[in-house]
Amino acid sequence: MSEINVNDFKINEKDTGSTGYQVAVLTQRIAHLTQHLIENKHDHASRRGLLMMVAKRRKLLNYAKRTDEKLYQSLLQRLSLRH
Repeated sequence: MSEINVNDFKINEKDTGSTGYQVAVLTQRIAHLTQHLIENKHDHASRRGLLMMVAKRRKLLNYAKRTDEKLYQSLLQRLSLRH
């Protein structure tokens, strides 16, 4: 996966809470932690954190699908996600 520029997902300069931005930040953190876990197979605490982040991203994507189908499709395409 290529590097994600999370600033592209902001609605305005001070945006930190929009669904698109939150999903982008979580996707970036998940990619980083996945790489860490490849190198550190016995880091179970980080693995638990990764699973929690994936679950949170899934909940945010479900919310986006319920409320704004266009945003949902855009997020899946721009972040190369399956859902």
